[in-house]
Amino acid sequence: MTQIKGLAINDISCVGRCSLTVALPIISAMGIECSVLPTAVLSTHTGGFDGYTCLTLDNQFEPIRKHWEKLNREYDFIYSGFLCSSNQIELVSEYIKSFSTKDNIVLVDPAMADNGKLYSLFNMEYVEKMKELCCMADVIVPNITEACLLTEMEYIPGVQTKEYITELIYRLSKMGIKNIVLTGVSFKEGTVGVATYNVDRDEFRSYVREEIKGYYHGTGDIFASVLVGALAKGGDLLDSAKKAVDFTVDSILATKAKENYDSKYGVCFEEVLHELIEK
Repeated sequence: MTQIKGLAINDISCVGRCSLTVALPIISAMGIECSVLPTAVLSTHTGGFDGYTCLTLDNQFEPIRKHWEKLNREYDFIYSGFLCSSNQIELVSEYIKSFSTKDNIVLVDPAMADNGKLYSLFNMEYVEKMKELCCMADVIVPNITEACLLTEMEYIPGVQTKEYITELIYRLSKMGIKNIVLTGVSFKEGTVGVATYNVDRDEFRSYVREEIKGYYHGTGDIFASVLVGALAKGGDLLDSAKKAVDFTVDSILATKAKENYDSKYGVCFEEVLHELIEK
């Protein structure tokens, strides 16, 4: 059997578990060959650290893509995460045009906002460009805030009604997106999880776990990495999302078990990676 091959497009934060430093080991642990396209190199991730350095790699996108085209590279999935600018969104869209097929999966995580606010690095021009990129995807993985920005729907913090989540997903589907995995969904106090929607089947489903209080860096990247790997291995949308939720929760619990651990360094997913391999 031919090994599954994937492409992860994200930044490299040299310190702090997030982006490619979680995507590469997780996707590899799932038995998938993972190529990477680094969008930038940072000394640390941007959450909780002061004075970090950032070198964007825009000038490398085109020569890398042209080299890969000469090599006739083919991928079973393309996974796009955090992008540094509107220009990088346009550059990634060229990768999708070059390497997407009718049979592979394009997954876009529109990582640009949280807790009702756009990240300070971005503006509404970026949001409009991200809408275009999402429309090129087979699957998108927004949180509630990002979904609201993409659909121009009002952000409501805290517990949501099923009607609110259904409307949010419906508006995303009207953009032409076939599969939606909405994260940060909470229908009941003390729980949080995902809602999924497959347009072709008109299938709305959800999966929640007990909420773990606190903010843990890199968990969105962990979730998306497991999700795309599970989808590439033939899992359906909800089952793949369940695997991603469970592994993310297990990673957080492993972190909370450590004494005096500084959570800004990300979660200890390495402690439970063997469980993902076994599954």
